[in-house]
Amino acid sequence: MRYGSERLSFELVSDWARVPEGWSFVDIGGLAIDPEDNVYVLSRSDRPVLVFNRDGEILRHWGEGLFRRAHGARLAPDGAIFCTDDGDHFVAKFSREGDLMMTLGQKGMPSDTGYHHTWDVFQSTSTITHAGTPFNRPTGVAITPDGDIFISDGYGNCRIHHFDATGALQNSWGAPGGQPGCFRLPHDIAVDLSGRLLVADRENSRIQIFTQHGTLLDIWHDVIRPTGIGVDADGRIYVSELCLRVSVFSTEGELLSRWGNSGSSRDEALFLAPHAVAVDSHGDIYVGEVSKTHAGTDRGADTIHKFRRIR
Repeated sequence: MRYGSERLSFELVSDWARVPEGWSFVDIGGLAIDPEDNVYVLSRSDRPVLVFNRDGEILRHWGEGLFRRAHGARLAPDGAIFCTDDGDHFVAKFSREGDLMMTLGQKGMPSDTGYHHTWDVFQSTSTITHAGTPFNRPTGVAITPDGDIFISDGYGNCRIHHFDATGALQNSWGAPGGQPGCFRLPHDIAVDLSGRLLVADRENSRIQIFTQHGTLLDIWHDVIRPTGIGVDADGRIYVSELCLRVSVFSTEGELLSRWGNSGSSRDEALFLAPHAVAVDSHGDIYVGEVSKTHAGTDRGADTIHKFRRIR
């Protein structure tokens, strides 16, 4: 079956992740892809980071015992992997083999924002009364070619934090609310080819675009509860959305391709809860889901989908 549009289309690679029987991802928080097109799957399972080659074969795994609630992942230009933990309020930098290189934030020490956690995300985000310091349930991370680190923070905060390559805090911006430049759950962040910062402002159903100094440049509204952002080598921007679809945009925000569930049958649903998206050097797309948390379903190996680009 073909997905997408005539100008940008894909086919689903069935049973891509070759995991042993009985293994589970539970939920997939984040995805990252290295220059060899190996896929790093950050999940909430007993094996938090599983590394696959592009054919879906497991190369290695690491991260056992390191995460309370794994959330976001991104490859840095120097080859390291950054991961966020929104359960323990920290962000960590690892080598590709899993060696810890840097930690930002204090584990188990959320900042003061007035946030009160409940299992209802709408109620939880509405309890944020003011912006806070890093971190209160950080979600996504982006790294510039110069090594600067930008973190979306997150479920319990309403800020973007900018750190330099050494981990020193440089700047923060954002406030709770729906006005331009404010956030209701900044859920992921990415750097595009021109250096702009794209923020998935999930509960405001928009993508906000900033300079690296925090100046608002643009807002895209043609998304519904965006969760993850990926950028390909040609600058196209890929967005996973909790409304059960994936969208692809040009750098100017023109919709190029979109696909999702084609029917109402849960058993035949393509997506149950898209949460993370990444693109490899071939233009193939990987989408990770949090179907256990949001739909009560453990999809096993199908918690991650690979879509091979055919046009």
